[in-house]
Amino acid sequence: MNAAPSRAKLMALIGLALLLFSPPLVLIFDRPESGLSWLPLYLFVVWLLVIGLTAWLMEHRREEN
Repeated sequence: MNAAPSRAKLMALIGLALLLFSPPLVLIFDRPESGLSWLPLYLFVVWLLVIGLTAWLMEHRREEN
């Protein structure tokens, strides 16, 4: 019955992931200022955030049914 709000949340998460992995934003962290690039850390943290939010949304979705 509550498929529409859950689907909307998942679509918003996909949009957020696309935004966070877009080249203009990723290139901001690819500039080495002190000889080391923050790009690997940024990619790992964003990837972890997207996976964690997806797991949380899917578990929350199961509890509603």
